[in-house]
Amino acid sequence: MDNQLLNTLYKTYKAPALSGRYINLNMIKPLLDNLPKSYNVEVIGQSVLGEDILSLTIGTGPIKVLMWSQMHGNESTTTKAVFDMINTFSSVEMQSILKACTLKIIPMLNPDGSAAYTRLNANNIDLNRDAQDLSQPESKVLRACFNNFNPDYCLNLHGQRTLFSVGDTNKPATLSFLSPSQDELRSVTSTRLKAMNVISAINTGLQADLANQIGRYDDGFNINCVGDTFQSLNAPTILFEAGHYKDDYNREVVRGFVYKALLLALNYIANDNDLGYKMEDYFKIPENGKRFYDIIIRNAKYNDQVQDIGINYLEQLMDNKVKFRPKVVTISDLSQFYGHKEIDANNNVVLNNDNTLISMDYENDFVIVNNVKLSLNL
Repeated sequence: MDNQLLNTLYKTYKAPALSGRYINLNMIKPLLDNLPKSYNVEVIGQSVLGEDILSLTIGTGPIKVLMWSQMHGNESTTTKAVFDMINTFSSVEMQSILKACTLKIIPMLNPDGSAAYTRLNANNIDLNRDAQDLSQPESKVLRACFNNFNPDYCLNLHGQRTLFSVGDTNKPATLSFLSPSQDELRSVTSTRLKAMNVISAINTGLQADLANQIGRYDDGFNINCVGDTFQSLNAPTILFEAGHYKDDYNREVVRGFVYKALLLALNYIANDNDLGYKMEDYFKIPENGKRFYDIIIRNAKYNDQVQDIGINYLEQLMDNKVKFRPKVVTISDLSQFYGHKEIDANNNVVLNNDNTLISMDYENDFVIVNNVKLSLNL
């Protein structure tokens, strides 16, 4: 599946009703209602607050693929890409995948968290740490779906913060992937290797479009995580993490890369490709570093020293939109870090909006340097 075809398909089938960072159940229900009757949409359970958890089953093939998005309610980029992908299934190019695979898609596992734009569910539980206790209704729904469907592959769709880099470089980790460990030793089992091969196929397919901006997530074993649990049950599981691309805080560019990654993964799985990937190909993908701040103000005079000021955006839901509020999170030497935006204070003091010296936890839309207001907004 070549890059030109993927670009054409994305432009043709992108779901126009979904955009931005805030995606909730009321936004996706009409899209599911309007799908062809052959697409089996069903309610598979309810959330803590009684909202429907929906699944979509499509395809007739023997290879069963389970995928779920918005386990964390504020990680919506993959949900947008999932609906772009669903639209694409009506194309001629996708019929080979649907003949080879049966796909079960849960587009929004955590509708309560999605409505509130929170990582956690309505009981303030991280569903991705509840794979063993199964204390939450959403966790039980996913596990029941897994048990009943008995997937050959799982795609675990998430989003990650802007701080992640590809290794220790100045390249943001726009996408990251992981084949989770099955044990404390991080053994490369046959199950884990299958997931690694899928990731290697994605990485190979995306490098032309996203060179040096794909990372590998930390593979420390945690059986409480869903991916680790499903991998330990011998279902090859691939973690997708949608990250940052330059100036793309609404993650519309990243959405396109996730879409391509999904289709590359399914194409590889459907065609049972033997492309000769080895575990070395997977481990060549650089592990994620944490080298970014949203903004760094360099060379600020601070208490008779020259320091750097690290600022990150806090995401706040206001009037059904996500507002990005800048907040000072560190004042220190940040020479080993990078800013998605950088400002040079040229050895001047940096002032708050009330003309006092910049301070930790300062939140405002601007700072003052040498009597000039400098915007911190996107």
